[in-house]
Amino acid sequence: MPVASAIDPAIVLAQLPSGLRDPLLASFNEVVVNFRERRWAASELDGGKLCEVVYTILKGQVDGSFPPTPSKPSNMAQACMDLAKADSRFPRSVRIQIPRMLIALYEIRNNRGVGHVGGDVDPNHMDATVVLAMAQWILAELVRIFHGTDTRTATDAVDALVERTIPIVWEVDGKRRVLDSSLKMKQKMLLLLYSLPSVVAEATLVDWLEHSNPSVFRRDILVPAHNSRLIEYNQTAKTVRLSPLGAREVERTLPLQLQP
Repeated sequence: MPVASAIDPAIVLAQLPSGLRDPLLASFNEVVVNFRERRWAASELDGGKLCEVVYTILKGQVDGSFPPTPSKPSNMAQACMDLAKADSRFPRSVRIQIPRMLIALYEIRNNRGVGHVGGDVDPNHMDATVVLAMAQWILAELVRIFHGTDTRTATDAVDALVERTIPIVWEVDGKRRVLDSSLKMKQKMLLLLYSLPSVVAEATLVDWLEHSNPSVFRRDILVPAHNSRLIEYNQTAKTVRLSPLGAREVERTLPLQLQP
């Protein structure tokens, strides 16, 4: 089957009612878009939404009738384990493999949002990376099962179903660039800091922003932003870190992907 014919969701998931197919793709794309926009915690929560839709699909397959809309079981882990009791005529993916993946995914959703301490690597980033990989695998399995295709074609179909978004911060050759040239220098700086898990050297920011005068950048951008508590600028160490107030400013007022 050519990949081009698999791009239409109504084709690759034709056996599912639109009331389940549409929420499935919407929750999957939320995971992808939030991951690309570095909204790690949002990716985890949307992974939970995906679990509920996928469980409803698997339960409907085993019961012989799909419900019109997704529903949340009272105990996700137990409900998924119960699917292993289904008749062996159902694929192992439906009875065991996807349900076990859902249990792990739901565990991250429920119990990995708190308790992270220290380190330069954001644990929420690691969690969200796992969520994304599992979401892609689960959707590819559903395409393979409900469209009767091979794993490679199913994976290609999933790639084609992903909403194409372009993050506003582009990493290239060890540098980071803000792709929207219409933004002001302060806005670009905040976006760059938002894309980083920890502190960055002042000189690195000047380089990435291609500002022509480090002294002017310090006077007009860094110091005022520090005074407004949008950033923490250490003038001795010459390092910069985004503050929680600065992160809120980015999320409320700045685009995190290029506008169409």
